[in-house]
Amino acid sequence: MKVTVIGFGQCGGRIADEFAKINRTAINKRGIEICPGVYVVNTDSADLAGLHHIKSDYKHRILIGGNKTSGNGVGKINELGALVTKEESDKILDAIDGTKRLYETDAFLLAASGAGGTGSGAISVMTKLIKEHFSNKPVYDIVVLPFEHEEQTEERSTFNTAACLKSVSAAADALFIYDNQRLGRKENILNSNFTQINKEIVYPFYDLFCAGEETKRKFIGSKTLGAGDIIQTLTGWTCMGFGRVDLPVFNFSFGKSGFTNRNSQIAKGVQAMEQALANLSLECNTADAARALFLLSGPAGEMNMEIIKEIGIHLREIAPQATIRNGDYPREKDAIDVHIIFSALTHLVKIREYYVKSSNLIKEYQRRRKNLEHDQLEMGDLSKDIPALA
Repeated sequence: MKVTVIGFGQCGGRIADEFAKINRTAINKRGIEICPGVYVVNTDSADLAGLHHIKSDYKHRILIGGNKTSGNGVGKINELGALVTKEESDKILDAIDGTKRLYETDAFLLAASGAGGTGSGAISVMTKLIKEHFSNKPVYDIVVLPFEHEEQTEERSTFNTAACLKSVSAAADALFIYDNQRLGRKENILNSNFTQINKEIVYPFYDLFCAGEETKRKFIGSKTLGAGDIIQTLTGWTCMGFGRVDLPVFNFSFGKSGFTNRNSQIAKGVQAMEQALANLSLECNTADAARALFLLSGPAGEMNMEIIKEIGIHLREIAPQATIRNGDYPREKDAIDVHIIFSALTHLVKIREYYVKSSNLIKEYQRRRKNLEHDQLEMGDLSKDIPALA
């Protein structure tokens, strides 16, 4: 599957930068291009300059809102982020139109933080406009939820996230949700923590997108999971999981009986599946999913139909109403990987909490505004007899 990626704001830009990285890896190591175009849009020029893999020209690193922000960002005001994006949307669409081999793109993938200003405001605006401009291609969004400490100390993070989720869910064909609190590792320093989270978000797409683009016969699975399977799976609220079981450097299976070796392979596949389920990007009730898919990838000698069968049976048990698609991707690697996606989810507790908290915040903001207006009037009355010096 080939996707054109656009990141918005600091978080979305760094995610897009990781997609540019895995695209370069796919080209160099596999001769496969999975991202014909990768772009980043921001109101902060410093954030644009801090990226590593996206082309550094103004067509790929797009600065917007310069007249309003002077290149210093929107200060978490997502309404302003949405406004400047609407005003300069032609600049973004023109850049996308200039993508080489744009016609090969199967879908667009947009990314942003729900809590920020630029990304939170821009992603829903551009989702709608890209869907109108490229009506024959689906648009998928990645929205990253804030850490719990951000919600506790920055009320605006909760409000921005709720507004972003509401707007994007109404516009995108599918919405991948990533909960920072589930992905973060407390022992890491802040910068490396964010770097690791971005890698955790992006890397699982590597094999998923490469599998359907593979041209070398020995790397084509017995059942290929291509763009059509992915497109038919993705709709509405979506979460993704990735699991990996490392294989020993030296394979000692030659000393085992066929039965023992086969059971060992199945156990590794099941273990990778269990890790993928434990690492889902958002806590959800998988029984609510209407669609699902999984991809098994690893050395051809370590994969067999029994692993596919075991994973399929387990997913059927935990997602009994879902239409499940699957595939395998034999690659020369030192691990067994399982990628799982649940889509068309409904009862997402985390999302409901954002909506409730945001509604309460709006009432609180209204109360504070009234109190402020009252206090200002009172101060004005108290000082009315005092002469002004200028």
